[in-house]
Amino acid sequence: MKVTEKDVDYVAALAQLQLTQEERQRMLRDLNSILEYVDRLNQLDTSNVPPMAQVRATQDGSGSADTMRDDVLSGLRPSLPHEEALANAPDTDGTFFIVPKVIER
Repeated sequence: MKVTEKDVDYVAALAQLQLTQEERQRMLRDLNSILEYVDRLNQLDTSNVPPMAQVRATQDGSGSADTMRDDVLSGLRPSLPHEEALANAPDTDGTFFIVPKVIER
């Protein structure tokens, strides 16, 4: 399967992006490169590889530990007060920022 310029234009329109011709060509090249790589990965024999839900690493890097690291908060600091965060907002309801609707679908 190859990505076409029409595909790039379609996805750009969905994402509401305006791409230059140079950007379109780069996206076309990059997306096709990704698909070629995925195709190469699909050719690998993984029949002897057990399915995994997630990869877990150990201290020695063997990846066979059954425990995960402790959930430690580092660098915790207070956040900006709510009122101060809203102070410079162009529009707010007192709790949330109010922004114009940008997607009309």
